[in-house]
Amino acid sequence: MVELKTDREIDKMRAAGRVVAHALAAVREAARVGVSLLDLDRVAREVLSEAGATSPFLGYRPQFAPVPFPAVVCASVNDAIVHGIPDGYRLRDGDLVSIDCGAKLGGWVGDAAVSFTVGRARPADLRLIETAEAALAAGIAAAVPGNRIGDIAHAVGTVGRAAGYGVPDGFGGHGIGRSMHEDPGVPDEGPPGRGMKLRPGMVLAIEPMLTAGGTDDYRCDADGWTLRTVDGSRATHAEHTVAITADGPRILTAL
Repeated sequence: MVELKTDREIDKMRAAGRVVAHALAAVREAARVGVSLLDLDRVAREVLSEAGATSPFLGYRPQFAPVPFPAVVCASVNDAIVHGIPDGYRLRDGDLVSIDCGAKLGGWVGDAAVSFTVGRARPADLRLIETAEAALAAGIAAAVPGNRIGDIAHAVGTVGRAAGYGVPDGFGGHGIGRSMHEDPGVPDEGPPGRGMKLRPGMVLAIEPMLTAGGTDDYRCDADGWTLRTVDGSRATHAEHTVAITADGPRILTAL
């Protein structure tokens, strides 16, 4: 069931989204060669704590997971697509890092992700990141009343495929509100004009994931969470929480 949010409730989600945006900005600023992924998780924890927010990631355990998620951010490096668990790995020159973060404030959730490079960037990584951001922008532009979920999926997938990248099968965005994952699902690829019609008050997390090797296949690490490309190619992830309004899409997780 899809819960439509009032303007007041969307404003509350915007407050949670700002916390996410500040946490991601702080993590990106702290991400330097030699800094560990656990260090980055601690940075995000501090931002959430100072804002009086909690983490919808910490302790989250969907059906597929063998253990609850132990951190407040997902930190995915190089060939990791999503759901990377922060550990003692120290960032190296040229790493490609994707950070996914959520915040719950006043009973409402925000969720966003950003990808960036550490140290000297590979041009191919920058193109991959730029394409994911362009795919996200295209998906957001399609998030208007009267369109359908398939229009968002088609917009995202078209940008990624046109650049020759893979779109991991079965993954994408989701509805969001009082909980981190709500109906409807928002695929990263699909035919336009299909699926649920978009209405004012719907709030969606739109999140392109792309792989540089062009494959849609992935494998899961022994931790039961981290998803990686099967060919070892690099991956990237971009995400915003977006409200559907009569005036157009409203990004709730921007600074």
